[in-house]
Amino acid sequence: MAPKVHAFEEVARHNKKDDCWLIISGKVYDVTPFLEEHPGGDEVLLTSTEKDATNDFEDVGHSDDARATMQQFYIGEIDESTLPVKQQYTPPPTASSTAVRGSGSSSKILLFILPLLILGLAFVLRLYSKKE
Repeated sequence: MAPKVHAFEEVARHNKKDDCWLIISGKVYDVTPFLEEHPGGDEVLLTSTEKDATNDFEDVGHSDDARATMQQFYIGEIDESTLPVKQQYTPPPTASSTAVRGSGSSSKILLFILPLLILGLAFVLRLYSKKE
C-alpha cells in the first residue's frame, strides 16, 4: 500500500498541543501522543510545526533510538510541490561601498596625505613648544 501524501497546508493546520504533525525529511509524523514524553519538552516540537522541521531535527543530533521511535508516528509523505519556497536573504547594497568605488583614486590619495599632514602638524607643534 502506498503511503498517504499530504499537502503542506493540511499538515500546517496540525499545530496544537492536542494535534501536532511534523515534516521531517519529506515524511509526515503525527507526534501528538509523544509530546509529553519528548525529552526536550512539548514546546520544542510545537515550534517546529507549520514548516519543514528537518533542520531543527538534524541540528539536535538525535540518537538511533530516537530515529527508531519516530517510525511509530509516521503517517505519510509530504507533497514537496506544496512546500513554501524558502526565501534567500540578500543584503541591501550599502551606500558606503558604492561611494568608495565612485571616488576611486582621490580617496586613496587622501588616505596617504592625511596621516602625513597630521605627522607634519605634530612635528611643527613640537618644535614650537621647544622654543618657548
